[in-house]
Amino acid sequence: MVRAALTGGIATGKSFCLGAFAALGAATLDADILAREAVAAQSPGLAQVVRRFGPQVLRPDGSLDRGALGRIVFADRGARADLEAIIHPEVYRRIQDWSANLPGGIRVAIADIPLLFETGQEHLFDTVIVCACGPAEQIRRIMARDGLSEPEARDRLNAQWPIEEKVARANYVIRTDGSVEETREQVRRVYESLKSEV
Repeated sequence: MVRAALTGGIATGKSFCLGAFAALGAATLDADILAREAVAAQSPGLAQVVRRFGPQVLRPDGSLDRGALGRIVFADRGARADLEAIIHPEVYRRIQDWSANLPGGIRVAIADIPLLFETGQEHLFDTVIVCACGPAEQIRRIMARDGLSEPEARDRLNAQWPIEEKVARANYVIRTDGSVEETREQVRRVYESLKSEV
């Protein structure tokens, strides 16, 4: 089995590509879902977040107020590092459990991990796929998707490594600037190549 990490920058089409890989038959996992589970209501991870950032990051129902936390961590690199130190070890533990327990016969397993390079965990995988588009397109997508202003979108973008640095480290690159059909065809070609590595 080939274990691949799918990464890229914010709003570069990772979720679309992950879905396209799943439709072709790959086993897939979204690390963003694992990160949300790591700080779910009444979880040890959420308790750590509240200890570090205070009760203002909680909603009245006891769940995490992602907007309030985001405003803190995207404005303060140290705060973001503290949050990552809480969440990332649990996320990678869950990814390794998932990978180890996949059923026999799976040839390609792909985990979508937005901060793969930032966390220095690319060595856990056989290959790395980077989804990429131009920074101006990323900003446009962030603003449209998340309802953020352009300065807020730039803050989110600048919190990650430049996309071209990730592209330079990739085994495979999927450019998502073009049409949906063009992106899907790139996914198909990468999937066929990954299967041939098994």
